[in-house]
Amino acid sequence: MKYYLDFEEPIRLLDEEIHLKESLLETSTDVTKEIAQLHEKRLKKINKIHSGLNRWQRVQLARHPQRPYSLDYINAIFTDFVEIHGDRLYADDPAVVSGFAKINKQKIAIVAQQKGRNTKENLHRNFGMMKPEGYRKAMRIMKLAEKFKLPVVTFMDTPGAYPGIGAEERGQGEAIANNLLQMSSLKVPIVSVVIGEGASGGALGIGVCDRFLMMQNTWYSVISPEGCASILFRDASKAEEAAEALKVTPDDMIDMGICDKIIAEPNGGAHRDMDSSSKNLESAVLEAIDELKSVEAESFIDMRIDKYDKLGVFENFK
Repeated sequence: MKYYLDFEEPIRLLDEEIHLKESLLETSTDVTKEIAQLHEKRLKKINKIHSGLNRWQRVQLARHPQRPYSLDYINAIFTDFVEIHGDRLYADDPAVVSGFAKINKQKIAIVAQQKGRNTKENLHRNFGMMKPEGYRKAMRIMKLAEKFKLPVVTFMDTPGAYPGIGAEERGQGEAIANNLLQMSSLKVPIVSVVIGEGASGGALGIGVCDRFLMMQNTWYSVISPEGCASILFRDASKAEEAAEALKVTPDDMIDMGICDKIIAEPNGGAHRDMDSSSKNLESAVLEAIDELKSVEAESFIDMRIDKYDKLGVFENFK
């Protein structure tokens, strides 16, 4: 069953009309031309709507329930994937999938945040919100990658780190902070990709990298638009206004010097053409890894210091 966002209502109406006409094909061939015209009209409507999306609409697309998640991409572009479980300290965290795989014969370590498709899966995956054991599991995989001199690829797709009491008791802040520290000095290439939502420290905990990529309809911010609106405007319904103020889109990240490359999606979002989205993602990841192959192990920390020192704007006030 197709799912439509509010601003896609004209597309939904055209799809219903096409479905109705196609149901008449068994009894009449006179509708063939009409169906072709409707498909052409639908394509033009998709192009028109999705060529002028505002920031809030991109946030909605990033959250689309039919959007490809990490395991969808892992199954599509990686081979010989072997998942590793547990942090060797407390437990496993299903909100993050990690292990080793190959991409076009290149061996890599993969750390990927994973949401669920339905209520049961989301409860199991904790809606993609990692706990301390998840961040420690991720670092365990990255340290193994460093030991075996393998590039690290991370997929970010989370509404944030899990803020529960148990997570705080087990050191949520320390786990994220330790990942920032350890990833900064890791002696292998790190390529991070935002494939959906990139919210706050929840994403950054696996997002310190040498190449930062974003799928076209994703967002990356210190806080969600709803969270920002609740704090600044005391009204979560002003999320659209907050999204504009936060500047959360890939284009914004390019302008700020945070994102290195935007990975194109089919018109209408990645969920409309999974194969095309997967091929674009695979190509971008391979290109980033190839760019970093020649970097000496001891040079990564200096390269990251240089990269992150350039971020932000500083003004002197008298």
